[in-house]
Amino acid sequence: MRSNGRALSPGRACAAAGELASPRAGPDDPPMLLQSYYLPCLAHASYLIGDERTKTAVVIDPERDVERYLADAQRHGLRIAHVLLTHFHADFASGHLELAERCGATIHLGAAGRTEYPSHPLADGETLELGDLRIRALATPGHTPESTTYALFDVSKSASEPHAIFTGDTLFIGDIGRPDLLVSVGMTAEQLASLAYDSLREKILPLPDATIVYPAHGAGSACGKNLSKETSSTLGLQKRVNWALQPQSREQFVAELTREQPTAPAYFAFDAQLNRKAKPTLEQALARGLAPLSLEDLLRRQNAGAVVLDTREPDDYARSHLAGSTNIGLSGKYAHWCGELLRPEQELVLIAPVGAERESAVRLGRIGFDRVAGFLDGGAAAFAGRPELTRSHRRIDPPELQALLRGDNPPLVIDVRAASEFAAGHIDGARNEPLPKLRELARGLPRERELVIQCQGGYRSSIAASLLEQAGFTRLVDLRGGWAAWAAHANVTAAS
Repeated sequence: MRSNGRALSPGRACAAAGELASPRAGPDDPPMLLQSYYLPCLAHASYLIGDERTKTAVVIDPERDVERYLADAQRHGLRIAHVLLTHFHADFASGHLELAERCGATIHLGAAGRTEYPSHPLADGETLELGDLRIRALATPGHTPESTTYALFDVSKSASEPHAIFTGDTLFIGDIGRPDLLVSVGMTAEQLASLAYDSLREKILPLPDATIVYPAHGAGSACGKNLSKETSSTLGLQKRVNWALQPQSREQFVAELTREQPTAPAYFAFDAQLNRKAKPTLEQALARGLAPLSLEDLLRRQNAGAVVLDTREPDDYARSHLAGSTNIGLSGKYAHWCGELLRPEQELVLIAPVGAERESAVRLGRIGFDRVAGFLDGGAAAFAGRPELTRSHRRIDPPELQALLRGDNPPLVIDVRAASEFAAGHIDGARNEPLPKLRELARGLPRERELVIQCQGGYRSSIAASLLEQAGFTRLVDLRGGWAAWAAHANVTAAS
């Protein structure tokens, strides 16, 4: 393999057991394996590309738990020789170091990137040659200074027209990456937006309409404002429907891209820096963190300042939980809310459903939260006979809340959704106190009045109830099913 004439190490063979995720390319497809992976919790897409002739593979923007790539590479008889980073991601901890350790893979990123670990910068136009495949780096700064798009060519069919582009956050389906996440590099959001304007027009728009666009994120990611639920598209379609690719002046583009960007989650700055640094691999972090703890050990750590993170579901948490614990259940956007509400330097001890201890720690590791000291051995059963250590709160359904609101001493409904969700529809008389700011906003809530906590579906409200309990509130009720259940009940009641 060569990059602009310079030999690159192919890496040693990788081996791992795993289940095949997709079939090989068909007879009419390029001579390659192209497997996409999607993590709904983080709205993150990554890719494995393998050349069938040389049996060499590349992974683009890997997640930190790399077993799926290893399993698919082994199944296809491929060796993972390269890792390509489109940029220093802010919303997850990338798995480049894991693949470098497991496979000997070379880590590549745009020439403007600087890392503490060994990496090979790819200048604009520089290529990797993988048998019948060629990957060309296109410098596309804007979302970040080092942002790079990778164009994939099947040279047996065309050496000039790419089969696909892997755009990272430079181009999403329906949107582009926000420019305000790395203003700490000494550039303003407006300056980065201006770079994005040039990148799209000089590097992306000239490419053929048939080129397939594979971005790093889909709907739900905080890296953009209006991402589509689709995870790939043709460039031709994006030229027609994506606002950022329409004819417009630089001034119009910059104004639109910087307008009304939501507040970035609290952990984004941490992860953006973490992805530049040398750090322990996920397996090394898990070796430390997956230690069973007795209840007494856990309580000692809690008293010393550790956060007790209860990853059970809201109904289980409401029935009985350790006083002072924080509930962020595995069924929702667990990693996102851990990153939003916890701090990476805090020591964490886990209370998980039995058998889900590893998943709880792995999903923390995906955002680089590695300070897990262990998990409660036996889970919630360990404190089942210790009522002096536990708390509980009620969860009610919409008919019961409706009756309470009609009573002589109605509760105050606290809606912890985002302001935009609240504006789209809410319970009469509810107060909007968005979850990311709840600890600060709690100081203004009445302690003498019963509070009914409500979100969209009953997940965030359980998190909020645990935070308010820590703040000393004792009259807490959680609306099961949230606004969705309330709206459905209201419609049924009106129809009847």
